[in-house]
Amino acid sequence: MKNKIKIGTRYIGEGEKTFIVAELSANHLQDYERAEKLIYAAKEAGADAIKLQTYTADTITLDCDNEYFQITQGTIWDGTTCYKLFSEAYTPWEWQPKLMKLANELGMECFSSPFDYTAVDFMEEMKMPAYKIASFEIRDIPLIRKIARLGKPVIIATGIAYIEDIERAVKTCREEGNEQIILLKCTSTYPTPYEDMNIRVIPNMAEVFECVTGLSDHSMGSSVAVAAVALGAKMVEKHFTLSRADGGPDGAFSMEPDEFKKMVDEIRIVEKALGRVTYKLTDKQEKSREEGRSLFVVKDIKAGEIFTEKNIRSIRPAFGLAPMYYEEVLGKKAHTDIERGTPLDWKHVEITEK
Repeated sequence: MKNKIKIGTRYIGEGEKTFIVAELSANHLQDYERAEKLIYAAKEAGADAIKLQTYTADTITLDCDNEYFQITQGTIWDGTTCYKLFSEAYTPWEWQPKLMKLANELGMECFSSPFDYTAVDFMEEMKMPAYKIASFEIRDIPLIRKIARLGKPVIIATGIAYIEDIERAVKTCREEGNEQIILLKCTSTYPTPYEDMNIRVIPNMAEVFECVTGLSDHSMGSSVAVAAVALGAKMVEKHFTLSRADGGPDGAFSMEPDEFKKMVDEIRIVEKALGRVTYKLTDKQEKSREEGRSLFVVKDIKAGEIFTEKNIRSIRPAFGLAPMYYEEVLGKKAHTDIERGTPLDWKHVEITEK
């Protein structure tokens, strides 16, 4: 198991900041200038990386209108065919080197999801630093094997996977000597109902598969992503658009820039709050202990007088003996005169040696 995995210049894993990925997908709407605007906006919103998708309609499906290629699964894409959808959604390959260069110049990483061997070869020509296995490709073991052999990080989404599918994909990578595996909890419905997210799987998946884990999130808003980080997600991926009102195949479940920035800010707050397992107090907490309770003299006491419930009490602040000694002090004699408002100290108590 690798506790940390390097993608480009960034480390992902234990002790590192959450790696936050803006998925461009089809939200460029076949407009190159818009694709560039998306990358600039993602940088401004705090993204660590841009993710593309590398396919064409012909590399991912068949131009066929029979019943098998009609989309009728109760999705936002119902009523069209696979070929028509992917013809609209794909990112032109000639754009991708330029988009990657722009992302890198802005200080972000850029990688993609390949959907066939030719896409893998194309990504290698670009020297992309990592490969994402999309949810629907998790059972394509030959594709995963080809990618794993490259020795680069393999990010695997689990949206349609049974546990045996995840086991097979992870095993394939390891058979090729590739331990740089990141598993992303994912639910492949668009948008995903919150009750279907089951993000408790994230820490369990890390334990079972001994992998870095994260979240590929298709739910609306940032709540699920922020909660996932609290549960141990080291990578968060969200679809990103300039405006949902602009439409497009993925626009309806994508985040707008202000929403994405809010999510990033909340994740960074959660990271600070998670801290580490420690019972040590900070300097401020140590100082705050003075505001706790302690034993004080609440009536003037003469030397030899008995300490009673009427002349000593547990009150704030904490400059006297700790309240745990209250019952031990009761019934003992004062060693000296003590003025009301004095924090009680052992020097005030007459100790009888046994």
